[in-house]
Amino acid sequence: MAGEAQTKGHSGPLAGIRVVDLTSVVFGPYATQIMADMGAEVFKVEPPAGDNTRWITEGPVAGMGGIYVNVNRGKRGLMLDLRQGEDKDTLRQLIATADVFIHSMRGSAIRKLGFDYDSVRAIRPDIVYTNCYGYSRRGPEGDKPAYDDTIQAECGIPYVQGLMNGEPGYVATIMADKVAGLHALYATMMALFHRERTGEGQEVEVTMFEAMSSFMLVEHANGAMFSPPTTPAFYHRAVEKNRRPYKTRDGYVAALVYNDKHWNAFIEAIQPEWAIGKRGEEFSTLEKRARQIGRVYGLLGKTFLTRTTQEWLETLQALHIPCAPLRSTGELFENEHLNAIGFFEEVETAQGPVRFPGVPTWFSATPGHVHGPAPMLGEDNQAVLEELAGNAEAIAAQADVSK
Repeated sequence: MAGEAQTKGHSGPLAGIRVVDLTSVVFGPYATQIMADMGAEVFKVEPPAGDNTRWITEGPVAGMGGIYVNVNRGKRGLMLDLRQGEDKDTLRQLIATADVFIHSMRGSAIRKLGFDYDSVRAIRPDIVYTNCYGYSRRGPEGDKPAYDDTIQAECGIPYVQGLMNGEPGYVATIMADKVAGLHALYATMMALFHRERTGEGQEVEVTMFEAMSSFMLVEHANGAMFSPPTTPAFYHRAVEKNRRPYKTRDGYVAALVYNDKHWNAFIEAIQPEWAIGKRGEEFSTLEKRARQIGRVYGLLGKTFLTRTTQEWLETLQALHIPCAPLRSTGELFENEHLNAIGFFEEVETAQGPVRFPGVPTWFSATPGHVHGPAPMLGEDNQAVLEELAGNAEAIAAQADVSK
């Protein structure tokens, strides 16, 4: 691979891969963060104003907000003004050493700067070039801007939340950015795999709207896929208003008393009268319960009010019924399981120690890990410029020897 000689102590399945990263916010940076965790050398290229995520959440110093620090960890930072010829030349030199070029600019903007696919391929013919867009260029919305909220709205999330809660609403996480980021990651990896087998680079397009439409329609297509449709386009269990954590005597518990095995174990131990008479017949199979899931959830909700959360957890665990306590996001940092497996990785930075949520996947031979902090704006400019100059000298010396 192109970057093998330049890799500086990175380990993981992508060690030796060099990535030129012109993405911003979360969609693209989340994809390249995972590449960096897996050993790729990622060059985070920012304009003079910096990535907006530097400023939208808090951190120990200005310009190093939590979201930015998390999704840009382990990357090298370059500040380039791509309206200037000298900085464009620097980027071209960097591209010549790279395996992947990934950006999240609009198509018209990246073309205007002179770094569209054809221009980049002219520098590095076998490059994997990944476009991260809001909407596919092949459709009428191709150059339309997109953010997580607008894509959530476009793909039906507030609609199905409204079916559940009575009023449309966003989910309380930037789901569209992160789901699209995972699509950008796997698509880029597939293109690299093709290049490894054939030597052929290619252009890849990953879009938020199409990624989230696919994601939402996994279950919500339901019977609308068929001709003629057999149901509206939503999965009724997922939008049932009673599908929520069950209130207990002193709190809440999440539980799924759903399939026949779990249902039969529950009613035998807790509600044996539900197995007899008319109710027993009505609830006898998963298919029957699924058709009246709201009623089932309602009856379960009344039952869960009779015991404490801890009592329910002990009872359900003994019956091998899926259950969990409700946790805050802050509690994850103290979670016994996550800490037992070493999920969090503490990294020393110029701003003090940072406890990162670590790599969620495991490899027996090539494990990834957090390779370092996020860069300050332009932190690695001088070092990268010196490396590129050294590369140019080495290439020129090699050319002289071969004459």
